[in-house]
Amino acid sequence: MLVSPMAERNKEAILEVLADYVDDTSTAFGLELGSGTGQHVVHFAQALPTITWQPSEINPISQQSISAYIRATKVTNVREPLIIDISQPWNQWAGLGRACCDFIVIINMLHVTDRGLEGMFKGIGQLLKPGGIFLAYGPFAVNGIIIPESNVQLDEMLQARNPEWGLRDIEELRQHANLNALRLERMLEMPEYTKCLIFRRREL
Repeated sequence: MLVSPMAERNKEAILEVLADYVDDTSTAFGLELGSGTGQHVVHFAQALPTITWQPSEINPISQQSISAYIRATKVTNVREPLIIDISQPWNQWAGLGRACCDFIVIINMLHVTDRGLEGMFKGIGQLLKPGGIFLAYGPFAVNGIIIPESNVQLDEMLQARNPEWGLRDIEELRQHANLNALRLERMLEMPEYTKCLIFRRREL
């Protein structure tokens, strides 16, 4: 199993935000895009047993790690990982159907998404049920401003590796969301100069 120290540090804080939107009296379906090691999805599953989680990952080594975490923790509400490439049209996202998700979560991935941001939001808008929640966690720019200096350095390093990478401005994300029936409902300050953005799918 792969271990991410960052995931260990932030998984509980993200869970606390997510739990505010969970109705313990009814079942739900959650999709994690870019599940990485699998630490987040099994942590969420253990704490929120009424949600069935679908992890996804395009990296084969990470897929194996997710499966290993599922076996090690013996969670029964996490499915085996799907291969989802968010740069592809949403109807090619491993056969997931329209309005199938109550929750979609993406953690520390938007700043290394080199293409398909517009398509990703379109897919999320299609897959979320009306009233469903999209939670995005990570470091972000706010009105073109990045703080602190460590995040500025991270942004510069990412863009040096790939000009299409870098910290996303929340206003840019809001615009993509609005075009796909998603509304930015909350922006929460998180540890280590990160944020949780909560988008809600508009009701029909």
